Amino acid sequence: MSVTDAIGRIAQIQATLVQLDGVGKTTATSSASVSASVSASSGTAGTSATDFADALAGALGTTGASDATAGGGAVTGADVVADAKKYLGVPYVFGGTSASGLDCSGLVQRVFKDLGIDVPRLVSGQSTVGTEVPSLAQAQPGDLIVTNGGEHIVIYAGNGKVIHAPSEGRNVSLVDNWMDDSDIVTIRRVVPQASAASASAASSSVSALSGLSSLGGLSGLSSLSGLTSSGSAGSAGSSQAAMLQALFASLVKGGSL
Repeated sequence: MSVTDAIGRIAQIQATLVQLDGVGKTTATSSASVSASVSASSGTAGTSATDFADALAGALGTTGASDATAGGGAVTGADVVADAKKYLGVPYVFGGTSASGLDCSGLVQRVFKDLGIDVPRLVSGQSTVGTEVPSLAQAQPGDLIVTNGGEHIVIYAGNGKVIHAPSEGRNVSLVDNWMDDSDIVTIRRVVPQASAASASAASSSVSALSGLSSLGGLSGLSSLSGLTSSGSAGSAGSSQAAMLQALFASLVKGGSL
């Protein structure tokens, strides 16, 4: 990857900062300064420019120069519930897997497919996905509850409610949970809750940013060490946007890549 390509990475950082934290449009002066600095250092950047861009991409959660596969944002249990609510009122149809008609496992498969996650078609397969939740008291929104001897599956919606496609002549509905642990075959957690997903994303960003401080082939990177010195599990309060802002400011202040 050439240093010119690295300029594009900087532009991506600018755009991401605007989206993440309402920073506002980066001024043309800053862009020109960074571009000029990159050009001035083009004779010494070499392979480190690729490493640098890849590390930045890791912090941003986007595709790096050596990785052609882009990853999406983490799906949470709240997303599962929100998508399931789109199908409230859809009639029960045995074997149905579309908005024109759904059965209980068809609803589950449809919801997760909407969110980009493949799950088995039948309750028997869905009862083994994800990780098991020990009891109803520990169920979280988005968890799957298998009941009726393994013949029926519902989506836990939180606050003692479930969403399911009940039976012939009825519609997909949000109802009070009628089950206790003795009625339940298994509870499955396919996706994490929002807090767990956020913590995972923050940890990944800290790890990626930590990698930047070890790159020695580009001038101006020595100032990055301070950005990650507090990047431990105990500093999850620092937002990804704040880290990116500090990184970008360090790059500009350093006068070069």
